Amino acid sequence: MVFNTQEKPALKALPEQPYDLPTYDDVKVHRDQHFCIGGALYSMPVHLVGQKVHVRVDSHMVRVYDRGALVRTHPRQPKGGRRSDPADFSEDKMIYATRDVAALLRMAAEAGPAVSMYAQRLSEMPAPWRQMRAMYSLLGLVRRYGAEPVDRACAAALQLDVVDVARIARMVKLALENDPQHVPPNPMPANVIRGRFARPASHFSVPRPH
Repeated sequence: MVFNTQEKPALKALPEQPYDLPTYDDVKVHRDQHFCIGGALYSMPVHLVGQKVHVRVDSHMVRVYDRGALVRTHPRQPKGGRRSDPADFSEDKMIYATRDVAALLRMAAEAGPAVSMYAQRLSEMPAPWRQMRAMYSLLGLVRRYGAEPVDRACAAALQLDVVDVARIARMVKLALENDPQHVPPNPMPANVIRGRFARPASHFSVPRPH
């Protein structure tokens, strides 16, 4: 009786859409500044590379938290999709943020004809995130070892119909182990300290007492 006279008139209508039940997961931010969830890639700021972030996913949005603080919001992407926020990248990495495959192919063509053909084969891979990561890795080998040895390895791999950047890396390393005269491109000077928090030697000097 009380329900019919007092409570029922106060009830609101049911929502037209069912409750959007979110899912949660902890994922790692990879070296290309993206994490993968639901079969799609999403970008993150560079300082979170290598770390795990907490992700809330619903049918419309992807919200990313670092130690409880919201750090990034992305529109939900379909499986195989990619969402890269240009604000997450420096100017020299903008090509990767915008997924400019044509620009990557031009860079590969500058490294040599076999590298160009190999990059073209990589661009034909079915999953878009696999395409990009494989092409990044190939161009990374060119930067590390130089264009000529990578081009020779790509030519040999193409003859065997092997499309695997990890195999290219092993071939290049093996070839250079037998070539002691090879010098890596733009080697870092010996007097440059390698390290994130490197300081000049004078920083650690202690003045002698008079």
